[in-house]
Amino acid sequence: LCPPGVLPLCCRLPAWDRATRPPPSPLQPPGLPLAPCRSFSNNKIQVELDESSGVAMMKFKSPPVNSLSLEFLTEFSISLEKLENNRACRGVIITSAVPKIFSSGLDITEMCGKSLEHYTEFWRAVQEMWLRLYGSNMVTVAAVNGSSPAGGCLVALSCDYRIMAENPKFSIGLNEAQLGIVAPFWFKDTFVNVVGHRIAERSLQLGSLHPAPEALRLGLVDELVPEEKLMEKAAAVMAQWLALPDHARQLTKTMMRKAVLDRLVAHREEDIKNFISFISKESIQKSLRMYMEMLKKRKS
Repeated sequence: LCPPGVLPLCCRLPAWDRATRPPPSPLQPPGLPLAPCRSFSNNKIQVELDESSGVAMMKFKSPPVNSLSLEFLTEFSISLEKLENNRACRGVIITSAVPKIFSSGLDITEMCGKSLEHYTEFWRAVQEMWLRLYGSNMVTVAAVNGSSPAGGCLVALSCDYRIMAENPKFSIGLNEAQLGIVAPFWFKDTFVNVVGHRIAERSLQLGSLHPAPEALRLGLVDELVPEEKLMEKAAAVMAQWLALPDHARQLTKTMMRKAVLDRLVAHREEDIKNFISFISKESIQKSLRMYMEMLKKRKS
């Protein structure tokens, strides 16, 4: 089963579907309005599609920290589905409308003190988001304009290219171990495919959050640019990727990512059971409660 309104993976457009389109027009210069532009906005995500360039801008707008709640994840998957099924869209730039934060990751409140049915629905939504984003036929560029721990890091890792704002106060990483949580195998696989086994192993065990300059050195992000030039750079990178024939790029992406995607698809129900078994343990629930208390004290 999929979250409401989300098509199963088998309903996606085939990888070669966009190959027959005419070449895109050049991306608009920075500062000029996008035209023609189609937009749709949900409670937590805003999307604008420039049909002349074939590029969509997806902005997370769920303050204070763009946490990946069940509602957020469902909107995310539906937004990706809409873009994937729109023949005018060839690429999407993902960024945040909330200052200083890209996404804080999975919403802890969705994993603490809830029913087993809720945990099942929530984790299935997390899986669906990753399957759609990591397996997307579109070019996906993450414009990381703030800190991006845990699930936020996974979103960036799942994109084809990552550009981060050049700010040493911004950090990124899969820091689940700090919360007493183990990153699932498909988080790990995605991380390993980006930075290599040894860096991923050390970073995952320590629950490391890497400041932007270190993230660049490790290969966790592809470029650092001044924050005011982030979107300009993202548009330039997108234009470079879209200059290639769609079918060749899409088939190459599928070849590179298929084994990792297939592994979760084959073990999806087992992965959900493992998550429920783990998150339901009293020791884990206690750790999550303590973490939420710590966050409340910080706010006060």
